[in-house]
Amino acid sequence: MSARFEELDWRPTPMGDISLRRRRDPATGSDIFEVKLGDEFLMSSLFTAGEAALARLGLAQLPEDGLDIVVGGLGLGHTAETVLKEARVRSLTVVEALGEVIEWHERHLVPLGPRLTADPRCRLVAGDFFSLAQSADGLDPDLPGRRFHAVLLDVDHSPSHVLHPSHAPFYQPQGLRQLAERLHPGGVFALWSDDPPEESFNSALAEVFAESASHVVTFGNPLHGGTSSNTVYVARTSAHAPEP
Repeated sequence: MSARFEELDWRPTPMGDISLRRRRDPATGSDIFEVKLGDEFLMSSLFTAGEAALARLGLAQLPEDGLDIVVGGLGLGHTAETVLKEARVRSLTVVEALGEVIEWHERHLVPLGPRLTADPRCRLVAGDFFSLAQSADGLDPDLPGRRFHAVLLDVDHSPSHVLHPSHAPFYQPQGLRQLAERLHPGGVFALWSDDPPEESFNSALAEVFAESASHVVTFGNPLHGGTSSNTVYVARTSAHAPEP
């Protein structure tokens, strides 16, 4: 294996074969980390603006301190890292369906692994975010019924381009209502999407949440020299919703 390319890990999973690769960028000499599921690229350390914006836009809606946050989808850790840069965050629970991805961070195979695993506020939980969101116990298996100030989700490509058919009901009003019940009054749900804003999903958010908006995040694309964009949806529950 040359220093220019290395497959750091490869595992079969229920969702398909997942692999972690490192390659050397000949132009900059820096290492680029990539994750593939089967033949499909899931993420790359070349493109992290959307993941960071997911955290920034979501937390910007919360004025208070002592924030308890959930991130759905660990990936290479850029959303979680951005959350932990915020001193107002008291706790971060990262829910990741693939234990292999959590192991990459615990073994420090990815650059942000040491940062996330060393922060006492951060807990990496192996679990299916969508199943937990719909369960009676909620998003924290250790504390049934726990509520959060924000839930930041980055798992599927978009609300209409999901990695597994079982995820699709979550993006409908009933699924979003179940998620909203996991939030404190005035709590935030934010979602990363690789597609442009979808009118149907904006309508679903507006049906469930007191406030909602879609933000287009534009960033430079070093692969072709132009720009690319993601969408971050941000929705907020009513500040006067009653606690259970």
